[in-house]
Amino acid sequence: MAVPPSSTARRLDATAVEAAWRRLAKRPAAPWLHGEVARRMAQRLEVIRLKPERVVDWGSFLGAGGELLDATYPRSRRVAVEPHPALAERSREANRAPWWSARHWRSGGVEVLLDRDELPGSAQLVWSNMMLHAVKDPPALMARWQRALSADGFVMFSCLGPGTVIELRELYRRLGWPAPTLDFVDMHDLGDMLLQAGFADPVMDQETLMLSWTSPQALLRELRGLGGNVSPDRMAGLRTPRWKARLERELLTLAGADGRLGLSFEVAYGHAFKAAPRVQTGSPTTVSLDDMRALVRTGRGRRG
Repeated sequence: MAVPPSSTARRLDATAVEAAWRRLAKRPAAPWLHGEVARRMAQRLEVIRLKPERVVDWGSFLGAGGELLDATYPRSRRVAVEPHPALAERSREANRAPWWSARHWRSGGVEVLLDRDELPGSAQLVWSNMMLHAVKDPPALMARWQRALSADGFVMFSCLGPGTVIELRELYRRLGWPAPTLDFVDMHDLGDMLLQAGFADPVMDQETLMLSWTSPQALLRELRGLGGNVSPDRMAGLRTPRWKARLERELLTLAGADGRLGLSFEVAYGHAFKAAPRVQTGSPTTVSLDDMRALVRTGRGRRG
């Protein structure tokens, strides 16, 4: 179900989100899917002529796009922004440039901030890979992105869309269980939010990636590695081993002709430029006839 553009706050369980951030910060690396989407999104930078001098990498560690951005814009200064202190520490570790590297001497490494910190207002690119679907108030975040950009800047992001794990949602619905995921925002609503936040010419598109696994256990490990269910409507309390065994049996119904269990992941991509500031209409100015004559004489004198 898509979130209407007039609604700002999404229904996320803040405690579950906090727990997910802490757990994901302990991973040795970002999820494989995030890295693959980052690679696909980086290819889209080729159509942008602007070469940013400063890049804001929003959700850097889990977004897995730092190295791609550094390779695409080797002369730019990158600022990594993280939603949680544990992720900020992982981002510092991942982005710490050795003293002998060119990046260290050029820029002193990558600056790491928390999303509640004051952001620089002179970036030419805000990049956010696979993070927006975990945000409670996307329009408010887009407004922050807009303020962080210079007049010629642009934003590029990706996130999960409503078609994500639709097979699993249908399975849960058939069994009478609460939804296994939160609701994701439709890409058309994301485009409307960009316009409301002060961006111009938003371009939105999406693709569906099919992932498959050899067993229910492997499938569940992958989903947990992507963050888990942070919907407030999820099942309350802990599940029993008996319930888990039933879930694993039911997941076998997702198997295709090759015997692998498949799930769809809808990925939405968007980019937009910062809109030029609107000229404010001021109060009417009154000029006397004598002043007008003086202005005309002065103008003629300059031309003569």
